[in-house]
Amino acid sequence: MHELILGGQKSGKSRTAEVRAAQWLVVDGHEAVLIATALAADAEMRERIARHRSERAVRVPGLATVEEPRDLAAALRRQCAAHRLVVVDCLTLWLTQLAMPPSGARADRVEPAAEIEQLLRALRAAAGPVVLVSNEIGFGVTPPSAGTRRFVDALGRLHQALAEVCDRVTLMVAGCELRMKETRP
Repeated sequence: MHELILGGQKSGKSRTAEVRAAQWLVVDGHEAVLIATALAADAEMRERIARHRSERAVRVPGLATVEEPRDLAAALRRQCAAHRLVVVDCLTLWLTQLAMPPSGARADRVEPAAEIEQLLRALRAAAGPVVLVSNEIGFGVTPPSAGTRRFVDALGRLHQALAEVCDRVTLMVAGCELRMKETRP
């Protein structure tokens, strides 16, 4: 079963995904891996990534981590297996890095639409469960800049496409789960 977990910043999205991984790991023979998409482009982000790594290691010790800020579809294809739950955290950062690479990052021309289609294909072909984490940013005021509006629109379209593929969609608000979609296999 695939799940898309959406919510605002600090809504409990990542913790909920970690709970899913911990529950999966209780069964003998099960593995779990987190594909982290954050790119350590500045000091604050490096510190944030280090803090997340250490806290996650305490909360879910059996959760392995793979860092992949760009080629998410390939990482998903490599990691997916029937006995392994894959958590992707976070799609918002991944799309941001494709659309607006941080200074100093690899900035070769990437077409976000093509990368999104590759991600959707990899998700449809995934042999095991996948939990995707992303920020729901479409509830706010319409952004003043055209580039920001395009990004909000692109993220919203990504969420809609993923929701079609996922069996479950969960919205997180203040640490509380609201089930938006549930398709039982």
